[in-house]
Amino acid sequence: MKGLRLEKWSGQLLSVRPGAAAPRCLSPHPRVSRPRHLAPSRRCQSTVAERDVEAEIRRGAQSYGATTSLEQPPSSTAEPPQWPSISTEDPLGPPPSPLPRDALRSAKLAALHARLSLSDKIPVQTLARTLVDASADPAPLFNNANLAFLGQTLISYHTSELLMCRYPRLPMQILHSSMKAYGGDKTLSHIARSWGVESAAAPGMEVDPGLLQFSLDKERAFNTTWGFVRPEAAYIEKYKWRRGISSRVVLDNDFGEALADPDKAAKLQEGGDEVDLDLDLPVERKLTLGDPDEKISKSQNIHATFVRAVVGAIYTHCGREAARSFVKAHVLSRQLDLQKLFSFKLPTRELARLCAREEFEPPVARLLSETGRLSRTPVYVVGIFSGNDKLGEGSAASLDHARAKAAMNALKAWYLYSPGEDVPVPSDMLVEGAKPWQPVYVDIGEII
Repeated sequence: MKGLRLEKWSGQLLSVRPGAAAPRCLSPHPRVSRPRHLAPSRRCQSTVAERDVEAEIRRGAQSYGATTSLEQPPSSTAEPPQWPSISTEDPLGPPPSPLPRDALRSAKLAALHARLSLSDKIPVQTLARTLVDASADPAPLFNNANLAFLGQTLISYHTSELLMCRYPRLPMQILHSSMKAYGGDKTLSHIARSWGVESAAAPGMEVDPGLLQFSLDKERAFNTTWGFVRPEAAYIEKYKWRRGISSRVVLDNDFGEALADPDKAAKLQEGGDEVDLDLDLPVERKLTLGDPDEKISKSQNIHATFVRAVVGAIYTHCGREAARSFVKAHVLSRQLDLQKLFSFKLPTRELARLCAREEFEPPVARLLSETGRLSRTPVYVVGIFSGNDKLGEGSAASLDHARAKAAMNALKAWYLYSPGEDVPVPSDMLVEGAKPWQPVYVDIGEII
């Protein structure tokens, strides 16, 4: 009987001979040589650059397969692993976005980091991730969808608390419109362009990480806003159904807009009797380029998503106060004329209801002055009085129009009441050593 040499067994485990061949692949498929540019590249999360995510996923898949084979026989009802198996023998091809390590060599990214005066706590890998849209890279570990959702909640929170504390009598429709004026897609896209962010011609691994990468032709499977999809949302715009304020607050997004299922809306538009024809563009060009308005809206949303992702990245790495200061400096510092957002249908009736609710004397219109009654351009100045108190004043070319403008000015003066610019907000109490909270004025509600 031949003896066993145990020293050779232990030597194989403790040391590796130089020039030893790599272990053969256990896969039954033959190994095919591939070019170097198609070799699998190691991708790490931008927030933790040293972590080998693919190795962890691979180890998890192998351990899952080992436990399944030992404990129970394979069956069709077994649950698949949480992460798909990634093997170096079968590479998936080049990644759809630049690798996180490429961000360290990007001059555009370093310039953007310095231009925004970001803290050193925010790595350039995270800033590079904010520039990757979900249409360019569908992997949630490498696009900006999660950061954008976090940033949108922060922008909406700080905007709503400032408006509600500074203008406590604003109607909900005006509040939603003002929030959209501050944090909507169009406004945030202008902010992104003012930062000097450029767009890449097409997404890919070879693109500079300092460019905004997106695709207008691919669908985005991630949602960056909050809201519920109404079953009847596709019919609201078509049939002009009325929506109440309570349902807008509970179900719709931060701006009071209904969220519809895009597939159902497309089917409804195709099956409709009325078809909108674009007479400015020929049919051939429209078929090749698509709807211009839809592409412009999608481009604005992509640029706005980048701004929201930057806010989310600041909150993740620097904390709440840094994100609040950034939102206050770049979003809330913009000037907005709230008077232009009002649109009254029956101002005199609404003013009469307001006086009755507040137990004022009924409003009375009085002619204050006039000129050129018999000329082509007369001017009448009408004032609205409640007892001896003048509520508003308006001038127009007719008495009815002047009375309506006076009622509108009186309503605007009521709705735009403000306790001051330095009114405290709830987020001030989150700072260490803050003063005790003083309750702000809260109005009883809308008039009509």
